[in-house]
Amino acid sequence: MVEDILITKEHGHLATLIFNRPEKKNALSPELLLKLHLVLKEWRERDDIRVVVVTGGRGHPFSSGFDIAAIPTDLTPEMAEILKEHNPLELCLTSIKNFPYPTIAMIDGYVYGAGLNLAMCCDIRIGADDIRAGMPPAKLGLVYHPGGIRQFMEVIGIARTRELFLAARTYRGTEVKRMGLVDYLVPPSELEETTAGLAAEIAANAPLSLKGTKRIINMMGDFPALGEDDLREAEQLIGEAFNSEDLKEGQVAFFERRKPRFKGC
Repeated sequence: MVEDILITKEHGHLATLIFNRPEKKNALSPELLLKLHLVLKEWRERDDIRVVVVTGGRGHPFSSGFDIAAIPTDLTPEMAEILKEHNPLELCLTSIKNFPYPTIAMIDGYVYGAGLNLAMCCDIRIGADDIRAGMPPAKLGLVYHPGGIRQFMEVIGIARTRELFLAARTYRGTEVKRMGLVDYLVPPSELEETTAGLAAEIAANAPLSLKGTKRIINMMGDFPALGEDDLREAEQLIGEAFNSEDLKEGQVAFFERRKPRFKGC
């Protein structure tokens, strides 16, 4: 069976996680997300991996987003138990953001939806200068979960988060950097070398300093959490959109490659 995540480890405490679903444009299946979470959990406990690079692989898109149609079929007992109590996407995003050492997203091709959210949970993002990126929920009739929106706010601020989600545009090249979605843009031929160089530079620094600094930055960067009433309202809004006719229209329009005709119901 072909693994949907490939792991490479290099000298100097570096490791790379490669999405390996090219036939699905590296869409994030629940199974892939759980595997990524468990790998990071193992590395967190071992404490010997000091920089993690996450990528869609050389010449492949980073990710087309969450694979709604994917049904987990080859789960270990541990993964099945986790899936009963946790949303695999939120679990994976939290694992990346809270990994004790720095993480880098190396982005080629394009990155959309939950894939972009995953990249935003990394500490640093490096992209090829011809990449495309966007958050399409509004074009599909969906309301994105508040935890994910909050992660964008932490990185690009409230104003750009508003534009990103409300316009639901696809940004290209330098527009991606203008929106703050990547930190560096480089020619595709230099993407791997640039990422590897920065990863090696970071990994050579003092481990306790890396861990302590990242933890403090995460603590200081957190926006105030939503209260219980706010969370209930958010869940209601998400549910209304999920059960709407507009969601069905958005899905059909996407597959028919036409503009959706939304009615607000």
